[in-house]
Amino acid sequence: MKTAGNMLLSKVNGVPFLQLSSFREQPWLHHAFATRQGGISSGIYATMNLGFGRGDTDANVLENYRRFCAVAGFCVEDLVATAQTHKTEVLRVGQKDRGAGILRSKPWHDIDALITNEPHVALCVYGADCVPLMLADPVHHAIGVAHAGWRGTAANMAGTVVAAMQQAFGTNPIDLLVGIGPSIGPCCFEVDEPVVKAFLANPLLFPQDCMTEKGGGKWNIDLWEANAQLLRSAGVQKIEKGMLCTHCHPDLLWSHRATNGKRGGMCGILCITEALS
Repeated sequence: MKTAGNMLLSKVNGVPFLQLSSFREQPWLHHAFATRQGGISSGIYATMNLGFGRGDTDANVLENYRRFCAVAGFCVEDLVATAQTHKTEVLRVGQKDRGAGILRSKPWHDIDALITNEPHVALCVYGADCVPLMLADPVHHAIGVAHAGWRGTAANMAGTVVAAMQQAFGTNPIDLLVGIGPSIGPCCFEVDEPVVKAFLANPLLFPQDCMTEKGGGKWNIDLWEANAQLLRSAGVQKIEKGMLCTHCHPDLLWSHRATNGKRGGMCGILCITEALS
């Protein structure tokens, strides 16, 4: 097994996938992040495109899911996906929702985070520079995933999904494990003043630790640290940063910026494998 950033990189039957060490250590969990390799798509989607609605054929995308799930240990029938629109809405899903967004159309809109405490309900989170968050409560056997681009980060998506798990499952933030998956790093996420203003408007963020002025009206923002700050403000202490920049690894990962938006999509999946006894 190799490493990429702080993440573990495995390859089975020509299909690579990434994992976080702290989540691998949880026997009641299964998780993986796809890369852009190992699928059947071609052209700008080559080869592991897991994004429906981007111009690739649905048949290609579904076959890519089947190949990724086969090597990463998931059942396609268990997957639950939603359309992410850079909001902060959280949805609790369960057994009845398995297959939604993958094998049948998405019944929800404007949902950027999913939570559940039911086994074999595999939550999907997408990103191609945006931050994918995975959350796991080992006490109550509850999980969540969240999509936090710069808009979602500035609007405290991280804290919002923690609060949703507290309300739904009685989660104590101190118990939570949170993983920050592949996404654009502080090395490459250059922004201008409107984005900076959105971050400065959030009182939970410490600009000196997540923003660097470059001059000429440009800044670099560390989305990993910004989300970690928001999680710590919500009471979370166990945070693992994958430290894997999508923009720096265009051969392995999809990056919206590196491809000028001409790309496929990546998916991270998190699932409870056994019921709480």
